[in-house]
Amino acid sequence: MQVTFESFTEWQEYCQKSGEPIWKPVLAYEMNLRNRTENQVWDGLSAAYSVMKDAIEKGLTQNMQSISGMIDNGAKKIKNTPITVLSEEFKMLIYRSIAAKEVNSCMGRIVAAPTAGASGILPGVLTTLQDIHQLSNQTIYESMLVAAGIALIIEQRASIAGAVGGCQAETGTAAAMGAGAIVYALGGNIYQIFDSVAITIMNMLGLICDPIAGLVEVPCVKRNASASVIAFASAQIALAGDSSIIPVDEVIDVMGEVGQSMDNRYKETALGGLAATPTGKKIAEKVLKNPSEITHYEE
Repeated sequence: MQVTFESFTEWQEYCQKSGEPIWKPVLAYEMNLRNRTENQVWDGLSAAYSVMKDAIEKGLTQNMQSISGMIDNGAKKIKNTPITVLSEEFKMLIYRSIAAKEVNSCMGRIVAAPTAGASGILPGVLTTLQDIHQLSNQTIYESMLVAAGIALIIEQRASIAGAVGGCQAETGTAAAMGAGAIVYALGGNIYQIFDSVAITIMNMLGLICDPIAGLVEVPCVKRNASASVIAFASAQIALAGDSSIIPVDEVIDVMGEVGQSMDNRYKETALGGLAATPTGKKIAEKVLKNPSEITHYEE
C-alpha cells in the first residue's frame, strides 16, 4: 500500500509506529507510482546507480569540453594534480562529483537526482561512500530510496527547481539527499538522518542560480563538488548527535520562503549574479555569436 508524506515529521511518525525501515514507504511509493513489482524497483535502482558510475567513468576518461568552452576536462585535472589538500578520498569526492556533472554539460547520459543541474552530487557522494566503507550495493540502493524520499518532501514544501527557488533548491536538495543517504548507510537513526538534511539546507540557504550565458555549466559544475562536501560535513555532524536545533520541516519551509522572496534575476534567468558580471556578459555574447570559436575568456 502506498504511503505518502507531506512532512518529515509524518515520515518519522509512520516509521516509528509501523516499525518499518525508513526506506520501506518510499519503496511502496515507487511500486505504486510506476506500477512495478518490488524486484523491478530494485532493478531500476541498480540501473540508475550504474548510469551514475558510468557518468563518472566517462567524465574521467573521455574528452569533456563543452560547446561553449567553459567546461574543459576539470575532473581529470583535479584527479591528476599532485596536490592533495586533505586526503585522497576528499580529492576523489571532488573529481567524481565534477566528472558526472561535466558529462551532463557535455550532453551525456546522467541521472537527474533530483535535477540535471545537480546531477554530479549523488554519484560523487554514493560511489565515494561505498568505496571508503566497503558498503554493499543493497545498502546503496536503500540509501537511494532514502534520498528520493527526502527530495519528494522538499519538492512539496519548497522546490527542487532553480527557476523557482534558486540554486539552494537544486544543489541544496541534492546535497541534503546525499547527506541523508550517508547517515542511513552508516547506521544513523531517523533523527540523525533528518538532522543531516536540516544542517545541509541551513548551510545552503539563499544560494542563487546564476548560470553564465544561461548554460548549466558555470558555476554549476563546481557547485556540485562543493555541495558534495557539504553533504559529508552535515552527515558527520549529525552522526555525532549534534542536533540541527531547528526541526527539519521548519528549515525546509524557510527554504521555500527564501526562494519565493528571491529576485527573479537569481532564478536561472542569467540576468543576475555571476551571469551579470562583465566577464559573464562577454562570455554570453560570444556563446550567442559563435559557440565553436570559444576557447578561453581571458581578455
